[in-house]
Amino acid sequence: MARTPSTMVTLGTNAPDFLLPDTVTGKQLSLDNIKGKIATMIMFICNHCPFVKHVNAELVELANDYKNKGIGFVAINSNDVINHPNDSPELMTQVAKELKYPFPYLYDKSQETAKAYDAACTPDFFIYDKDLRLVYRGQLDDSRPGNEIPVTGKDIRQALDCLINNEPLPQEQRPSIGCNIKWK
Repeated sequence: MARTPSTMVTLGTNAPDFLLPDTVTGKQLSLDNIKGKIATMIMFICNHCPFVKHVNAELVELANDYKNKGIGFVAINSNDVINHPNDSPELMTQVAKELKYPFPYLYDKSQETAKAYDAACTPDFFIYDKDLRLVYRGQLDDSRPGNEIPVTGKDIRQALDCLINNEPLPQEQRPSIGCNIKWK
């Protein structure tokens, strides 16, 4: 299993807008539709990646814990589904329903959104402040498949807590590690 690190995009970068279909509702959603009052977390994930499967339960718990605290959440799958049919929109719908994703699961068929965000791997996490400026990019926590470290979401939880409490975010931000996005 390849271990691709996320690109550490420059903090302060503005969130690129998008208009993508939600695979559960069929609605077209934009950044404005999912933006939180305090912050917005954008996750690049997919169905088949073992790194994503490893953290899926925590992603659900994290969103449930913070969605009523002014944090907007969205997950985006940008993988090439021709060569990776397990990531098809139909199977995305199935995964989102089975796992009870409390956030939209959008399909980026053109891969333009992943390119605009400079997403590199799954999972890849980006947190933007209320003005949609990047304040965190990197890992969920130190857990990886097989390393025996529990999945807690501590790095992202700390960043979100700092935003909610109007405190400075940690200076050290470590890249996420996962499967590379499957480019066309």
